[in-house]
Amino acid sequence: MPQLLSETRAEPHAAAPFRAPAVRTRASEADHAACAEMIRGGSKSFYAASLILPRRVRRPAYALYAFCRLADDAVDLATARGAPERLAARLGRLYAGRPHDHPADRALAEVVAAHRIPAEIPGALLEGLAWDEAGRRYETLADVEAYSARVAATVGVMMTLLMGERRPEVLARACDLGVAMQLSNIARDVGEDARAGRLYLPRGWLRAEGIEPAAFLADPRHSPALGRVVTRLLAHAEALYDRAAPGIAALPRDCRPGIGAARILYREIGRTVAANGCNSVDARAYVPAGRKAVLLPRAFGPTLLGPLGLSAQNAEAAPLAAVRFLIDAVTEADRMAPLAGEETDRLSRALDIFVAASLHASTPRRFMGF
Repeated sequence: MPQLLSETRAEPHAAAPFRAPAVRTRASEADHAACAEMIRGGSKSFYAASLILPRRVRRPAYALYAFCRLADDAVDLATARGAPERLAARLGRLYAGRPHDHPADRALAEVVAAHRIPAEIPGALLEGLAWDEAGRRYETLADVEAYSARVAATVGVMMTLLMGERRPEVLARACDLGVAMQLSNIARDVGEDARAGRLYLPRGWLRAEGIEPAAFLADPRHSPALGRVVTRLLAHAEALYDRAAPGIAALPRDCRPGIGAARILYREIGRTVAANGCNSVDARAYVPAGRKAVLLPRAFGPTLLGPLGLSAQNAEAAPLAAVRFLIDAVTEADRMAPLAGEETDRLSRALDIFVAASLHASTPRRFMGF
């Protein structure tokens, strides 16, 4: 009998052929306005941070995040299983130039074509949703990184493409930031996730501290041992935040403050958890408005607004193993950029088959803060 998906480990993402948008879909102004309203009402933190971004990035970012918001809600609010597969079918349609009749689908179809976002990137995000629905277990840090690559690094890659930056070394640093932000979320939400039956801390780390994962989920309680596990996770996030900074400095100058602000504020979430004794079971850490006001000016500091480019050390830093497939997908998309017409359309029509197969072959607070 095959293993249950929830009992399997996180395997590396299987390589898949490049999938390009078939045609450029034109979304209406009303579609884009509806996406902005979805974010204003349902993702207030991102909406506030987005106001720092230039309009040329902010508009497609709303389309991207609206689809993410829609996908997240489809899984969390579903009364029956199969939401990721239904979302995969919608993704396949929009990449084939036949988007579902919804503002977010039409807007995203326009965005992925205009910015040459390969289908493997949003497809991986939906794969992460499938892992949530399946109740997948994460035994090691590498397993947690594989999950974070799908639900957070994917968004980091797509945002970087919206800004017009496609260099692999910059995408690697965007992935570092996405994974770091997701680890901050995990550290902050230990108690809330556990009470919902979810556990994203590495189970091997818990057992090494004498904590049985099943017992913890049945009765979530803070302890010094649990605090040590959260401390380890935050230390890893801190290292990734450090690695991400030079990547922000490599973005277009007018994009750096918005992404720099996200890095600063999410990093502060983890530091607030640490200041609370790494007890995120009894209370949920948050960054007070006054503290945000002190921190945000740093997003405009000389480190992020200085000369364009990466330091040699960070330019050569290898990407996390869990995110390599995302960077490879963009590299392949650029290599195949001249494809057009019938061949591109044929590849695009195959996307729904590819994504559905990927979901079946593999097994909430997602999308870097939603």
